[in-house]
Parts: sequence; C-alpha cells; structure tokens
Amino acid sequence: MITRLIGLVRRRTAVSGAKDRGSMSLFFALSALAILMVLGLLVDGGGALNAANRATSLAQEAARTAGQQLNTAQAVEGTAITVDPDAAAGAARDYLAARNVDGDVAITDGGQTLNITVHDAYHTFFAQLLGKSTINVTGTAHAHLHTQAGG
Repeated sequence: MITRLIGLVRRRTAVSGAKDRGSMSLFFALSALAILMVLGLLVDGGGALNAANRATSLAQEAARTAGQQLNTAQAVEGTAITVDPDAAAGAARDYLAARNVDGDVAITDGGQTLNITVHDAYHTFFAQLLGKSTINVTGTAHAHLHTQAGG
C-alpha cells in the first residue's frame, strides 16, 4: 500500500515538473532591474544632496569664522569696520582644513565682503556599477559686513 502511494507521488511530481522548468519571466527581470535603478538613484542622489548641503554649511561657517577677524586698528579708531584680509582668509582656510575639505576664499570691497566656496565629493554606492564613483559638489557662502563705524 505504501509503495503504491510513493509511486503515485513520484509520477505526479515527474509529470508536473515537466511543465514548469523554473524559468524567470522577462517581466520580473525588468521589474527588478527598474527597482534597483530607482533605489540607486534615491541612495546616490540623496547622498549627493546631503554632501552639497554639508559643503554649503561648511562654507557658511568658514565665512562666519572669517568675519570675526576684524581690523582692530580701524575699529578702535572708529574709521571703519572691516576684516583684516590676511587674518580672515587664514581663519577660513584653517577652518576648512580642519574639516578636510578644499575651498576658495575671496575678500573684496576693502574687507567688507567675504566669499567662500567649498569643493567636496560624494562617493557613490550604486553609480559605481555604471563607472561613476564620485559626484563632485560645491557649496558657497557670501557674507557682507553691514556695520558702519559711528552709525
């Protein structure tokens, strides 16, 4: 009795196995590829946006640091409120170097305007498969001293 039952199960398995060879449908393969591409876009795109926000934040902080380097001789005399260009540029570069980023510092308008540009890179996860291992990002900040001596 048991041998008949085992034989019957084997025959049914052999017959149904011939119909289904385990092939994956083209729709499923294309859907999986599309989902992976969207996932890659979300991860790498979001990471690049975060890196750009970080670069902008670092540029703003470097501009604040540079803006604190006042030309004390002019401020004490009451003739002008400006930054010491060399000290301000050095302070901004030191701030950026401490955070391991590169940047450009420009001080114009006789020490009244500070322009900081930060260059950074985001190292990708999914875009590496397409040959794009980094995404370069830039953040900028502009600061202008509005305070006038005697006013």
